[in-house]
Amino acid sequence: MSFLSNLLPAYAEMFLLTMVCVILIADLFVVNQGKTVTYVLVQLSLLGCSLITVSTHHTGVAYLFHGMFVDDLMSDVLKLFAYLAVSMMLVYSRNYLMVRGLFTGEFMVLTLFALLGMMVMISASHFLTLYLGLEILSLSLYAMVALQRDSAIATEAAMKYFILGALASGMLLYGMSMLYGATGSLQVNQVAAAVAHGVQNRELVVFGLVFVVAGLAFKLGVVPFHMWVPDVYHGAPTAMTMLIGSAPKLAAFAFVMRILAEGMQPLVMHWSSMLEILAVLSITLGNIVAISQTNLKRMFAYSTIAHMGFMLLGILAGNLEGYGAAMFYAVVYVLMSLGGFGMIMLLSREGFEADTLNDFKGLNQRSPWLAFLMLILMFSMAGIPPTVGFYAKLSVLSAVVDAGHISLAVFAVLISLIGAFYYLRIVKLMYFDAPESHVPITLQPDSSILISFNGIAVLLLGIIPGNLIWVCAQAVQQSLLLH
Repeated sequence: MSFLSNLLPAYAEMFLLTMVCVILIADLFVVNQGKTVTYVLVQLSLLGCSLITVSTHHTGVAYLFHGMFVDDLMSDVLKLFAYLAVSMMLVYSRNYLMVRGLFTGEFMVLTLFALLGMMVMISASHFLTLYLGLEILSLSLYAMVALQRDSAIATEAAMKYFILGALASGMLLYGMSMLYGATGSLQVNQVAAAVAHGVQNRELVVFGLVFVVAGLAFKLGVVPFHMWVPDVYHGAPTAMTMLIGSAPKLAAFAFVMRILAEGMQPLVMHWSSMLEILAVLSITLGNIVAISQTNLKRMFAYSTIAHMGFMLLGILAGNLEGYGAAMFYAVVYVLMSLGGFGMIMLLSREGFEADTLNDFKGLNQRSPWLAFLMLILMFSMAGIPPTVGFYAKLSVLSAVVDAGHISLAVFAVLISLIGAFYYLRIVKLMYFDAPESHVPITLQPDSSILISFNGIAVLLLGIIPGNLIWVCAQAVQQSLLLH
């Protein structure tokens, strides 16, 4: 009994892995086309994980598996948002995947394996655990992108994702091996202590740090490691694109925090200057190249690059305020991304993908409510008040200014003004252009309720953002101060 109680912080991961095995077996006996039984089991698994995460939470920090796994407030909050994001993705994508013959047990099991990888990344306090979680997530996503085997563009996207992902994983592993060679440990806390007390070969630590940051930059999809993002977003079925563009960003944020903010905080001067270059390049290229895109998924891909650049601005501030702002930005971005890709899937139908700008022409005449929700989402992505996207950008910029990077904040604001153009262009098409198609928009009740909830949440969190900002600030503060 005491052995099981010692494993309490990892109950959610253990439960999810058990449910994956149960669902794999149960799916063999489910013959109905819609795979409704499997779908319900997956949603119940996510609900169970949420209840376990909440019930096993305790004040402070708990370590297990010889310090390789950590349970703290930041990990619990990020996991809860990850469960919510995956659950919303499944609701949005159910009808979309059904009409394309992709709503299979394999899709749902790979989704849960990807979530398991995110959970391991979020709670990792050891370089090997971080790498293990990253590989579980990455391999699941590679397979999901290639799930549509008869689609040449999806297969090509999966190949690009796999090859570039393997390259980035190698760089990350190489950097970790250098840090191990210099500090003699793979545990995040011990690496931080070794660096703080001074290591004999400081050049090796900095060199390893460069490789680690390069690997992290690829996983975030920031410039100049962004080559895979537009092709994968465009080539993958929209449901898979939604998954890649939402919950894994929370895990990537945790990855950056564990390695840089916890493990490499004594070298903040070195890695913050690297992140500054990555952030500037990402915000610039992402916003400018997005203007020329006519495909909405490619536009969202470049938008993601710009948003990840903004998130890095918060982290490069190198203080608790900046880390809290970056976490708030990551959560808000995931909520906006789910709504944007969800809208594409709701307007799509059998044999038709609503993923070009022209498909949104005259949406207000076809469905005023959906047009209004899309307007809120686009305003939020552009950072226009009173949406939550405005406060996300404001909190990050405030942290950057407080850290003394005033010119960087001014530059980010100016580039964001350029970026607002391509979001507002969609609003213009919806409200001022004639529709190219008059096919009625039919929505499933669950999808209709969820997109309404998603859009209204973006608006309400913009009007009263204080609670979410406070939760993110507390999560980061408790996690970093107690480690």
